[in-house]
Amino acid sequence: MKILLVYPYFLDERIYAEDSRTVPIGVYFVAAVLREQNHDVEILNWHDMRHREEDIVAMLEEKKPDVIGFSIVHANRWGAIDIARLAKKILPGVTIVFGGIGATFLWRHLLKHFPEIDYIVLGEGEHSFPRLVSSLENGDEPSVRDIRGIAYRKGSQLLSTGSPDLLPDLDDLPMPSRYFVYQHVTSSRGCPSACTFCGSPRFWGRRVRFHSPDYFVRQLEQLHQKGVSFFYVSDDTFTMRGDRVIEICRMIIEKGLPITWYAISRVNFVSEEMLYWMRRAGCIQISFGVESGSEKIRKALNKNITTEDIRKAFALTRKYGILPRAYFIYGNPGETPETIRQTIDLMKEIKPLSAIFYILDIFPGTALYDDFLKRTKCGDDIWLEKIEDIMYFETDRRFTPEAILAFGRELRSALHANLPHFAETIELVEREDLRELHADFLSRLAMTFSHGEYASVQAIPDKDRIAELLYKKALSYAPVLRAYLGLGSLLQRLERYQESIAVLTQGMRRYPESDQLALCCGISHICLGQFKTALVCFDAFPESPEMEPYRKECRRAMGLPDT
Repeated sequence: MKILLVYPYFLDERIYAEDSRTVPIGVYFVAAVLREQNHDVEILNWHDMRHREEDIVAMLEEKKPDVIGFSIVHANRWGAIDIARLAKKILPGVTIVFGGIGATFLWRHLLKHFPEIDYIVLGEGEHSFPRLVSSLENGDEPSVRDIRGIAYRKGSQLLSTGSPDLLPDLDDLPMPSRYFVYQHVTSSRGCPSACTFCGSPRFWGRRVRFHSPDYFVRQLEQLHQKGVSFFYVSDDTFTMRGDRVIEICRMIIEKGLPITWYAISRVNFVSEEMLYWMRRAGCIQISFGVESGSEKIRKALNKNITTEDIRKAFALTRKYGILPRAYFIYGNPGETPETIRQTIDLMKEIKPLSAIFYILDIFPGTALYDDFLKRTKCGDDIWLEKIEDIMYFETDRRFTPEAILAFGRELRSALHANLPHFAETIELVEREDLRELHADFLSRLAMTFSHGEYASVQAIPDKDRIAELLYKKALSYAPVLRAYLGLGSLLQRLERYQESIAVLTQGMRRYPESDQLALCCGISHICLGQFKTALVCFDAFPESPEMEPYRKECRRAMGLPDT
């Protein structure tokens, strides 16, 4: 059968693009199982197809699928409904299937109100969805009732075959990297915690299952062979089992995989030994859910971490040259100006080098949602409104929108004002085998201040000074290309041309193959009117199209004909 697996667009623009643009890894696993069963499967990432109805229609007419499966993370359900309606008009015989966390928790609501939806896959779909496809292919609809993990209509009845059995061994799944290319990977499923704002506990049953290190690293290896060198390890808590993490890292190193990656962790699941191996294996950032500086609020969110856990995790992560990123939530039950100050105080203490601030959301499948239904006497039909989510503060009369916006501004202002101090107080562990990695870390961080995400943020003071300090500190550990180029271009922008030339010349001795160092050095020479020396830099790379306009400028300035 021809099957499209679609990740649909969201209603609203995202503040953080990473929140919406990535196809969930489960879609790739389902697609891999279908491929193994010889189905014609295509994954379409339509996160950016909002307001592009003509393009959607054209693609559906071209591909003519028999089945369309939509991956629903709740906030994109309206995108899926809109596309499903179009598909039913264009291809009346197409079967529409919704799956994912958003569809699982609202299956009754979706089947009741949206006739475009034929089936909903509940929970883990690698077994139930392919079985559903087989039933449809064989024209054996009565057999659907025997497939666990399916919801459907029978006349006016809304029926469910119950939750699917969780896969006992994740390694039995075919490896999606054999068929597809992607960057977001997972080595486990589930989380033992029960945070009130998270749907994971109910979706996975607070049970954690693991791929073997060999399976996970072979997946990375296959993807790297297809050109992927950077990964997001999207486990809820990658570092839950330290011995396993270390084994994974050792395997990455032994295989010589030249990759970098981000991970997600909890502050009470990290250790020095683990962080050492993670850094050596290419980890450059870990995100931790801190949520609040107030222990009272963390308790209300059932976030079972201590302030000491938070302090220790951030200190160790910085020490090993891994960028610690903090997730903070505001607008929580019991939030006050005092709790916001406590969060800022904790932020100043732990010194995150990146932070994301979210307003507390209420989603189906969470303890917060259960509480919301009890407090408001609402039902699931509230989702008939064209909304992505419900903000907690909208349900609590003690808050005003203005107060919540002020909380957010206060938190972001505190981060921006203190980022230079956070960066300049970094103290790295002294280990000979980490010196080059320390240089890499410091130069990456410097780049964010001089050329990257922080460079355009006016509220961050002393960006150039901090960038220069970090580049020089990087070079004190090892002669990395990024540090030479970043520092040289920074000094050039600051019109410190002689210093720029000195740094870039030193870099060119180390990296004579780098056309970017030569280009930057040549431009600094031009700024000093040293056209002959600049031309030497440009002529070192005669085939480079980037050099050509500067080469012509030098020849004109020197009265030489163009060649």
